[in-house]
Amino acid sequence: MAGGAFVSEGGGGGRSYEGGVTAFVIITCIVAAMGGLLFGYDLGISGGVTSMEEFLTKFFPQVESQMQKAKHDTAYCKFDNQMLQLFTSSLYLAALVASFMASVITRKHGRKVSMFIGGLAFLIGALFNAFAVNVAMLIIGRLLLGVGVGFANQSTPVYLSEMAPAKIRGALNIGFQMAITIGILVANLINYGTSKMAQHGWRVSLGLAAVPAVVMVIGSFILPDTPNSMLERGKNEEAKQMLKKIRGADNVDHEFQDLIDAVEAAKKVEYPWKNIMESRYRPALIFCSAIPFFQQITGINVIMFYAPVLFKTLGFGDDAALMSAVITGVVNMLSTFVSIYAVDRYGRRLLFLEGGIQMFICQLLVGSFIGARFGTTGTGTLTPATADWILAFICVYVAGFAWSWGPLGWLVPSEICPLEIRPAGQAINVSVNMFFTFLIGQFFLTMLCHMKFGLFYFFASMVAIMTVFIYFLLPETKGVPIEEMGRVWKQHWFWKKYIPDDAIIGGHDDDKNTN
Repeated sequence: MAGGAFVSEGGGGGRSYEGGVTAFVIITCIVAAMGGLLFGYDLGISGGVTSMEEFLTKFFPQVESQMQKAKHDTAYCKFDNQMLQLFTSSLYLAALVASFMASVITRKHGRKVSMFIGGLAFLIGALFNAFAVNVAMLIIGRLLLGVGVGFANQSTPVYLSEMAPAKIRGALNIGFQMAITIGILVANLINYGTSKMAQHGWRVSLGLAAVPAVVMVIGSFILPDTPNSMLERGKNEEAKQMLKKIRGADNVDHEFQDLIDAVEAAKKVEYPWKNIMESRYRPALIFCSAIPFFQQITGINVIMFYAPVLFKTLGFGDDAALMSAVITGVVNMLSTFVSIYAVDRYGRRLLFLEGGIQMFICQLLVGSFIGARFGTTGTGTLTPATADWILAFICVYVAGFAWSWGPLGWLVPSEICPLEIRPAGQAINVSVNMFFTFLIGQFFLTMLCHMKFGLFYFFASMVAIMTVFIYFLLPETKGVPIEEMGRVWKQHWFWKKYIPDDAIIGGHDDDKNTN
């Protein structure tokens, strides 16, 4: 089969478990997903702050002079400053390192502990930034925020995947992405409001990052542990009671036994980082690396954390740039509802492919419009009509990302890894994501200065490549219990050669899992 799809209703060909969707598990997943607020708020807040003149004058005066020079020179290079970009990107470098520490803590002490550490680090970082008096304090604060993001992004998607029933795992897990989009939108609205303040508006914007951090810290205390995490730490009876509670059923013996088997197999794996390199885990390793790489190379974070800067570069006024960022934030949040509705009905592949085609077309159009108005010299102006068209196509691009690569970039890696390599797999997912987010954050403005409108064609070509990658290599994972994901790989035309005939990922054999 060319596309490599594996579609099966009601459990993906695996065992059907007792129980249903309970209010308890939905509320629990909603609270846990608030960890995404940390990531989202930071994505939205940094671009707005770096476009505020008071902030630039205090910490990056050289950028102010560049902006004045750009009025008579190329518009593409208005904000090309490595230290300014480091303010944005340093967070993601810290998140990369923190994700590896978080993987060990998540496995040994549970998902909740990692969520608590993430919230606390983010809270301290927000305070550092709010009271910063020099660039050093700003960077230290950003590094602490990065630790918070690394821990939250490592633990929260795993927590959601383990708590949710297979048939709605996609929708509940996308709650994490929804929280990210809410955080981005709230940050954009706050930036628009604080830009009107006579002074210290940037301090308010950066300091309010403490709010989602407090939500995360409180949530880590009130949330229950997942049955998987309890079993990993030998709390079998508590795990069974929790499984009964989240499934709303007394007879959970089949699912509980599968969890026990998965945990026992995981305990035999002393070195998850070594084992994830084994051939039987090759699909998980590839997708935990490739999906976050492709997610960032779509160019989405150019829009998310540089939206106001990008719009100012294109000639939008200060207010217009911030309001345009708000508009894209609204589109981003509302479009995520499409994914929540469709992901467990129509599957992951359809959303990936449709979103990819949509983003590809929009990147080409945006690049063409900018090229037509500014050319290679960067001199020119936007007419109101052209500005409206660019904003419209950027919004359509954001919508495509928000119901495809945005949520699925977190969902799919979190659901394809068996328990014995899950922390390692999620750490790879987060670290690759953060590494390429760092690169985009650190070098986008420089790339824009040198590649000009061709930068959008570059991102379009990357979207084309990753869409082909998904078409041929990603099987459908809709409705498949995590513990039986190996069955999907064994039926895939390409990946089956890596899976031993007498075993599937997760330590189960075929006979045991055949209904």
